[in-house]
Parts: sequence; structure tokens; C-alpha cells
Amino acid sequence: MTGVVTRFAPSPTGFLHIGGARTALFNWLYARRHGGRFLLRIEDTDRARSTEAAIGAILDGLRWLELDHDGEVVYQSTRAAGHVEAAERLLAAGKAYRAYDTREDLEEMRKRRMAEGLKTRYDRGWRGRDPSEAPPDVRPVIRFKAPLEGESIINDLVQGEVRFDNDQFDDIVLLRSDGTPTYTLAVVVDDHDMGVTHVIRGVDHLTNAFQHSFIFGALGWDVPAFAHVPLIHGPDGARLSKRHGALSIAAYRDMGYLPEAVRNYLLRLGWAHGDDEIISTGQAIEWFGLDAVGRAPARFDVDRLDSLNAHYLKDAPDDRLARMVAERFAAASGGQPGGDALARLERGMPGLKIRAKTIVELTEKASFYLASRPLDLTPKAAKLLAGDGAPRLARLAPELGAIESWDAGALEAALRGFAEREGVTLGAVAQPLRAALTGSHESPGIFEVMAVLGRDETIARVGDAAGGS
Repeated sequence: MTGVVTRFAPSPTGFLHIGGARTALFNWLYARRHGGRFLLRIEDTDRARSTEAAIGAILDGLRWLELDHDGEVVYQSTRAAGHVEAAERLLAAGKAYRAYDTREDLEEMRKRRMAEGLKTRYDRGWRGRDPSEAPPDVRPVIRFKAPLEGESIINDLVQGEVRFDNDQFDDIVLLRSDGTPTYTLAVVVDDHDMGVTHVIRGVDHLTNAFQHSFIFGALGWDVPAFAHVPLIHGPDGARLSKRHGALSIAAYRDMGYLPEAVRNYLLRLGWAHGDDEIISTGQAIEWFGLDAVGRAPARFDVDRLDSLNAHYLKDAPDDRLARMVAERFAAASGGQPGGDALARLERGMPGLKIRAKTIVELTEKASFYLASRPLDLTPKAAKLLAGDGAPRLARLAPELGAIESWDAGALEAALRGFAEREGVTLGAVAQPLRAALTGSHESPGIFEVMAVLGRDETIARVGDAAGGS
């Protein structure tokens, strides 16, 4: 397939959330799979609710997810002249009409139709009425003439054949009374002008697709292919909400998830390739197709996301993770770690990343490699140094300086020999030593920690903990 053009068109009335991010991913993958173009349009025609902060968050979220768009960002609000021109064309062709209803007229109509048990859509009162009857002080809207009889069919690339009786459709407003275009008109004009061939979006837009198709046809334009993907639900089957994890993409970044893990997770929300769970971006581009998107709602599962993220952490380059951890550490502590500390962190990363699910966890576990002396001790670490702990470390310190080969094997042999001479178990030496070197009662293997810290830093930290013992 050649000439594929997809688009992601968020409204900047809120941040980029999981559902929107998945829509962007599916559009991006479909375009990349077919060697096409992926466009970004900010649908900011609702000027009262659109914010610069939301626009910035959407752009930042897409950058973090590494979903690069082709060409410049299109802002719908800058294209109003083309939207108005399209409405005027429809009006001139007799496919739209001016409606002079006041707010009071519309409210009375709504109440009347409700009382009659009818749908509260517009009653088409001005569809065949002579404009000469228009009240002089009412600025009209322009409404589209929807078909009145028969049925319409959309062959959706995900939902299959979808049929609606035409008497179900309203004569929607194209231009408001102040001359500004509505979402429905603007979307059609922009999709045509941008050359969009495939509209991939949530199934909650399915009924809109019929109205869009009517307008495309009335303007003599080709109708793009539609693909309406299922919604995302929470584990309980209810529509996804904040209590399920419907947070902004920025929140997932801040919680320590890697972009490749989030992409992999979003890909598997409603799409499958056999039993494959771990799917690289390259594989996703090669395999992605709309025929593998299911129709049932996908279920959000934080535990599965954690599991995927842990996998990608283990595979991530140590230097990349070290930079990410150092950035978070600096933001929390207010100080930049020095070069020696960064080097220690990178050396120790293999033993750290296998124990973490997120960058936040990794930073907590790795902070002792970056921390300045003297270390702050957790209550449990301080307890390990109480009693015989600190005096024992004071006796150990000279022996550490005499170890010839500073590697895990030699360090283990030295500590075992020291424990024998002290008449205690290895744990009675290793536990207070762990507290001294990490400030905690938990860490990677103590010999690994000593090897990563190096002779000088290890002896210095032991000296701090031993104090005046």
C-alpha cells in the first residue's frame, strides 16, 4: 500500500492520556508500516478551553514516546477561512441552509420533542423555509442537510460493516452564529486538505464518521478509510478512569516508566501478534495491521505494565540508565553528582537494574552510589551499626587497606577470614558493612558493592561509620 497518510488530532483541552497516546501510536505505526506519512494536527478551535499548557504537554508526551510526526504541526484554529469557504460552498450548492432559531426557540423545541417521546435533535424547521421569513435581529447558523431516507454504510477497517438508518442523523451545525466553524466541519476540511487517507481513532467517534462521510461526499471529496479502535477499560470492566490509571503520559514518565515499555504496552492494548508480548519498535512497524485490532474493549493492567518495564530496564544500556538516575537524584537532592560518582553508578548498574521495575525504584536503590559522605542512615541501618557493629568495622578497616586485589573474589575471602578471626558469622560482618557502605540494610551483594565503590571510597565510608570506635 502506498500513499498512506494518517493523523493524530488531539484537542488541547487536557493532557495527553493513555487512550490518546495509543491512538497516536496506532496511527504512527500504520503510517510507518506502509512507508507513509504521520501528521499531527492540534484541534484548538475551542479557544475557551484550549490551553498552551495542554498543547505543550501533548507535544512533550509525543516526543517522550518517540512518535515523530512528519512536517509541521497543523493548528486547526489557523485554518478557519478554509472551513468557512467549505460551508459557503455547501450553502451555494443547496446542501446546507441557514437556520434562524434563537436559544429560546431551541429550548422550546427540545422540551416539546421530549414531551412527544422524540429524540431531542433539531426539527429541521428552517430546512425548507424561505429565508425572507427570517427575523432581522437573529444571526443564523449554517446547518448541513443530512439525508432523510434510506441507510448509510461504513466499511470500518476494525468494526467491519456498520449501518445506520439515515433518519437517525441530525442536521448538524457547520458554522455557528458568530461565523466560527464547528468541529465536524473543520475535521472534514482539514483531513481533505492534509491528504489524510486513513482516519484511525477511538470507537466513540464511530457515529461522527457518518456525518463526516456525508460532508466529504457533498463537497465532492474522497472519503478516507475509517478504523475505529476499541476503548480502554479498567481491570473491572468499567471505562478507564483515574482510579484505574488513566493518567497523563507525563505522569507515567515521572513514575519511572521507559518510553519503549509504554509503547510496547499500548501496542498490546487491543492489538495482538500471536502470543508475542515483548515486541520491539522495529517488529511493531513490521507486523502492525488494523486487521489484528480487536473489537472488544482492552483492559488496562498496571501489573503488566510494571512487568514490561522491568524487562526493558534489564535490557537498557547501563550508561543511559545511569544518566536517568543521576538526573532524578540531582532533582531530588539539589546537587549534581561528580564524575567519580557517575562512574560508580554505571559500574554498579548491572546489579541494580535487575532488582527494579521503574526508574523511580532504580533511583532509590542506586542513590548510595551517588550520595556524598557521610551517608544518611536509615533506622534499620543505624541499628546494624549499634552495639558491636561499629567497633567491628573499626577493626576491619586496616585489613581492607591490605587487600591486594580489589575484586569480588578477593574481598569475599578477606571478609570470611576476618569473620573467622572475630569468631562470628560472615553475616555479622557483612550486615554492618552494608549499612556503612549504602546507608541501608538492603543492597546488591556486598562484595559487588565494595568492588564498585573501589578501595578508597569503601575505606572512607567504613571510617565514617566506625567513627570514634
